[in-house]
Amino acid sequence: MIAQATRLNHVEEYYFSTKLKEVRDLQDSGKPVINLGVGSPDLPPPSQVMTALHQALLNPDAHQYQPYRGTKDFRQAISEFYRNFYGVQLDSETEVLPLMGSKEGITHISMAFLNEGDEVLVPNPGYPTYAAVSRLVGANTVLYDLSEETGWLPDFQELEKRDLSRVKLMWVNYPNMPTGVVAKKAIFKQLIAFGKKHRILIVNDNPYSFILNEEPESILKYSDEADGVLELNSLSKSFNMSGWRIGMLCGSEKHINSVLKVKTNMDSGMFFPLQAGAAMALRLPQEWFREQNKVYQSRKEQIMNLATLLNCRFTEDQTGMFLWCRVPEGTTSEAFVDHLLKQYHIFVAPGFIFGSQGEGYIRFSLCSPEENIIKACKRLTA
Repeated sequence: MIAQATRLNHVEEYYFSTKLKEVRDLQDSGKPVINLGVGSPDLPPPSQVMTALHQALLNPDAHQYQPYRGTKDFRQAISEFYRNFYGVQLDSETEVLPLMGSKEGITHISMAFLNEGDEVLVPNPGYPTYAAVSRLVGANTVLYDLSEETGWLPDFQELEKRDLSRVKLMWVNYPNMPTGVVAKKAIFKQLIAFGKKHRILIVNDNPYSFILNEEPESILKYSDEADGVLELNSLSKSFNMSGWRIGMLCGSEKHINSVLKVKTNMDSGMFFPLQAGAAMALRLPQEWFREQNKVYQSRKEQIMNLATLLNCRFTEDQTGMFLWCRVPEGTTSEAFVDHLLKQYHIFVAPGFIFGSQGEGYIRFSLCSPEENIIKACKRLTA
């Protein structure tokens, strides 16, 4: 009998992989489950993007292997996007790297910079993949707590009390998932200074900066030393292209080349029409985001009504495509979610899956038509 690799001993199957099977089983048995748990945009990609994709299919070279660094036009579009929306100048030849989704980037970055036994600062609560991938490459995760009391921002005084001698990388995610908090200029500068002082690579995962947020930011804007930070970004959320699996990594030529060593041994380049469509998306005007955010704002108002009916507490200034709420006293997030699913056939994400600091909270997704959210509200008042 062949045993699995020991690296899997401390890694569990992704929560949504197993929980959504339960949701599907309920739906297959005739239960009308309303899914407000997963952040997969249900809105269509921009029509211009679809046109660019279709036209690119006719290119005689479309079905061949593509450059590992991505097409020149796609890299240029990434550079233009960062200049136009974040005020960041990037060399399209050396400082940007297209990815098959930013989740791929988390793995590639970890493989490029972490040795077995290195330590990684991981936010708690935070995206579970940060910790899972760290363990897969043999690194040790060191959780840093985010809390409602500190505005879900890093507590630098507490961090400075720790032994950071073995920490090599710190995952940061602002605008934050799951809490919806936005980091301001001062926080990014503190993070950069902290990384420089302790020789820690700061990696900001930045896929939510345009959802219900009028002031998108990039940590790269505030970094004087390019080797100190990296930033992941994605078209999945902002442009409703999650199934396309398109992201990007931006940073210094030195770090990009390190990640490229991993990437070139893991894939063979992105499908040309996908890159053509992505380039078109990145060149869309600000109006695209404004119109999309009108839809999300209307949905958010209905989700807040739903949360109020459930006696959950929340702040209204959250950004991104979720609403992070504290459940009523006397219950756990898992028990609350299971009750909601079994009693009302409404599924939301329990906060504990994002870390121990997420216990006592739930996360509603805005990725469902408004009529479904209204229907969920009516189930609670019927």
